[in-house]
Amino acid sequence: MRVTEGWRGRWERHERVRDALPGVLLVMVGVAATAADGSGWHAPRIAGAGWMAVSCLPLIVRSRWPLAVVLVTLGIDLAHLARAPDYPLVPAASLVALYTLATRDDRRTAWLTGLAAACAVNAAYALAHAESPVSGQALLRLDMVVAAVALGDTVRARRRRLAETEARAERAERTREEEARRRVTEERVRIARELHDVVAHHITLVNAQAGVARHLLHGDPDRAYRALAHIEETSRSALDELRATVGLLRQPDDLPDSRSPLPGLADLAELAGSFQAGGLSVDLVRTGPGGPPPDPAVGLAAYRIVQEALTNTHKHAAATRARVTVDQGPRRLCVTVTDDGRPGTSPGEGTGHGLIGMRERAAAIGGTVTAGPDPEGGFRVHAELPVRLS
Repeated sequence: MRVTEGWRGRWERHERVRDALPGVLLVMVGVAATAADGSGWHAPRIAGAGWMAVSCLPLIVRSRWPLAVVLVTLGIDLAHLARAPDYPLVPAASLVALYTLATRDDRRTAWLTGLAAACAVNAAYALAHAESPVSGQALLRLDMVVAAVALGDTVRARRRRLAETEARAERAERTREEEARRRVTEERVRIARELHDVVAHHITLVNAQAGVARHLLHGDPDRAYRALAHIEETSRSALDELRATVGLLRQPDDLPDSRSPLPGLADLAELAGSFQAGGLSVDLVRTGPGGPPPDPAVGLAAYRIVQEALTNTHKHAAATRARVTVDQGPRRLCVTVTDDGRPGTSPGEGTGHGLIGMRERAAAIGGTVTAGPDPEGGFRVHAELPVRLS
């Protein structure tokens, strides 16, 4: 393959040499043909060899001006036929020029020029030899010209198909690379979102519980001890979730037994209880006609959205009470988190990754998330998610 590519590169760099090579071979064959006849070998006929050399000379630029070379070579061959009608003309230079025209120009031009040249050669031979245009020798010349055009047209079509195949292969390769990069980016965003939700939630609770313990350490040691116990439990839970999340990166596949059970709607009560220990009272209300259990991915998204909303409330809104409403219907699952934070405070005053992560989670499964100040005070996060993934 490398040898072939090397020779191809050399030919492309030396276009004039490549164009002249057929002419050199034709001159050599023409000289040999003039040195042989029915009686045996003799000295080459200078006139015949000279006409052959003159007709092949324009082939040096056949790739640059193919149509002009066809006209020039054809004129020289026809002039040679008129000068020496007894010479068995084979318009070799014209055949090479027509082949080149068919490989490089459009198909219509090549065939119109080829058919006109075939008729001209056929008629010239018939007139020079006083034969019928449908005689065997006259038709042989016509067929040779048509065959040269047909061969060039076939080569041009094959080159075009090869170029299209290579272009499709390159596009497919680029598409595969872009798809791989897109999937890597999506996976990185997903992992970053998971880590952000886990770390932000648990660290916020640890911080709040540590503040409570410090405040009660001297006045109420028993409550301070319970706060420290909550810190221990929360930090252990954070480490377990981090270990489970990071462990997914080490798994060669996504087998069900290779990961811990994913949290869902059934774990919202436990989540609310963890915030209760940190000083935020959370009311969990379930409404709606109900329906089939949502897909695990939907349950996980709802859980993480509630977790992030409560974490932001605890960190930024200076709220004492929050309300989580889960309204499940047969097709839609609506989750709303509101708080009683001070007017003007917003859970979005941090880095903004929390709200972005909530919206990304919802969008990934075909849902939406809206967040903003609640008309009744505080802040409101509302998510609408499909119950079943299509």
